[in-house]
Amino acid sequence: MSTRRSFIKKSAIAGVGLATLPNVTFGISNFRLEEKLKLGFIGVGLRGTNHLDNALQRKDVVITAICDIDPNRISIALEKISKKGRKKPMIFGSDDNDYKNLLELKDVDAVIISTPWLWHTRMAKDAMLAGKYTGLEVSAANTIEECWDLVNTHEQTGTHLMLLENVNYRRDVLAVLNMVKQNVFGEMVHFRCGYQHDLRFVMLNDGKTAYGKGVEFGDKGISESVWRTQHSVLRNADVYPTHGVGPIAAMCDINRGNRFVSLTSHATKSRGMHNYIIENGGRNHPNAKVNFKMGDVITSTIETANGETIIVTHDVHLPRPYSLGFRVQGTKGLWEKDGDRIYIEGQSEKPHRWDDSKEWLRKYDHPLWKKYGEHATGSGHGGMDFFVLHAFVESAKQNIVPPMDAYDAAAWSAITPLSELSIENNGEPQDFPDFTRGMWVKKKPYKWIKDSY
Repeated sequence: MSTRRSFIKKSAIAGVGLATLPNVTFGISNFRLEEKLKLGFIGVGLRGTNHLDNALQRKDVVITAICDIDPNRISIALEKISKKGRKKPMIFGSDDNDYKNLLELKDVDAVIISTPWLWHTRMAKDAMLAGKYTGLEVSAANTIEECWDLVNTHEQTGTHLMLLENVNYRRDVLAVLNMVKQNVFGEMVHFRCGYQHDLRFVMLNDGKTAYGKGVEFGDKGISESVWRTQHSVLRNADVYPTHGVGPIAAMCDINRGNRFVSLTSHATKSRGMHNYIIENGGRNHPNAKVNFKMGDVITSTIETANGETIIVTHDVHLPRPYSLGFRVQGTKGLWEKDGDRIYIEGQSEKPHRWDDSKEWLRKYDHPLWKKYGEHATGSGHGGMDFFVLHAFVESAKQNIVPPMDAYDAAAWSAITPLSELSIENNGEPQDFPDFTRGMWVKKKPYKWIKDSY
């Protein structure tokens, strides 16, 4: 039976050869190792369980260990593993630090971390220090120091980290990326994106009241309301930027010939969470006295080294339909997700009139979706969860640089602390650290080959 040492040796050799080939773009290749990837899960809540479900569909992955401090989540995970006829993994979760014992296992090649945000960086650091190929859920870091920790630990150990940003694999997003790379929009000028999602029912939920009508969080909450809501109490910042900015960063080659340079942020007043508590719990409910620091709508403007601007919006405390608010604009035209509309000068049906984007997106459907779309059915979030796990597994098996690496995790996550500083200082511009230490100038954008994946 192959040892972990032989796995790393073969993977490293494969990585050297394959890194020069076009068909490894976005972690996809036709290369396969004979042995299975031994995968551990740190956190098997709702998000971690989704990754687990998708991993259990793969014949090239064996689940060797899982960790969670909630016994109920462990039970759910074990039942899923058993139903698939898989061997019972080793179990960890006796306390907050038991994940470190999982990381000591020789039978773990890679880990997927899906825990509350405050644990992301410390767990990812420990995983890289243990030599485990690391998959990290979003957002990756809460402070600038944590952003540097991810980069420094990767460089110190040579262990790779992949940020598991699934929206980068959304079908319309990849089609538009395909159009960007084929210069359909001309030279890129301006982008808009964000996370606009009414999460009041998620952030105020005790699991006992009717769906969407809970007003509890912290110790009395369930799921994300246990930990996520506290960020809204304590921080006035865009705490969840990567769903929006990740796809845009790929379109304008951030860290690969371009980089984020500066940011300004502003926040509205905070009313949404308080009003929701009053309406559903009454004015005498203890949480009606909670002062939520986070503004209901936070707007950040980022400037890039190549002269583009990016507007990023965080809006989760008010009633609204879901939207990531994408707008991609260049010298020849633009695409807007809200309204599903597109305009390309000289090619749209009528001058100065929007086209429905459906035909355009079908025409430029990305090769990844053409090749693997049927496998993505039922994987979660419209199929994009299949792609992000597939990219992680293929990258980990070959021990190669993932499509969204430690430098991306740092740059995208830095929006949170920088927006907080800007808001505190009346919108004062904040400089982005150069997490690549100047190497963004030399790093090449991902190759984009239409028919080779």
